[in-house]
Amino acid sequence: MSSVVEKVQDVIQPIVDSYHFELVDMEFVKEGKSWYLRVYIDKPAGIQLEDCAMISEKISEKLDAMDPDPIPQAYYLEVSSPGAERPLKKERDYQRALNQYIHISLYQPVNGAKAFEGTLIKLTADELTLSVKDKTRRKSLVFARQQIAHARLAIEF
Repeated sequence: MSSVVEKVQDVIQPIVDSYHFELVDMEFVKEGKSWYLRVYIDKPAGIQLEDCAMISEKISEKLDAMDPDPIPQAYYLEVSSPGAERPLKKERDYQRALNQYIHISLYQPVNGAKAFEGTLIKLTADELTLSVKDKTRRKSLVFARQQIAHARLAIEF
């Protein structure tokens, strides 16, 4: 249902921008019998519950006023923070994640593993380098960006 996201993103983006928030991600998914439009927002100081409620109200008003309705079926609108393990989707997200601990999932296994966690120490247009723990020492692993299925911030334990 990415076409729903494409249809409503042009409506939602200006609302989020007008409050100087960042539109981190959106998804339109079916869980059980219900559909959900999820909108993830952020700002440098962090998102508060009041921010989510206000943006939710503004988005809801705008979507309800649209004719034709861009989402014909019943759905729940959820506006929230992306959380501590924020996804890395845009180039700006990767740039901000430099020198931070991240988790990556790969399309194909490398050395028998499809998931890695480490500190993002280098980033180019084609590759990223993670500093990972290998027992008692650290080593650098380089991954082609096209190998990466998903990336997100991670909490190091």
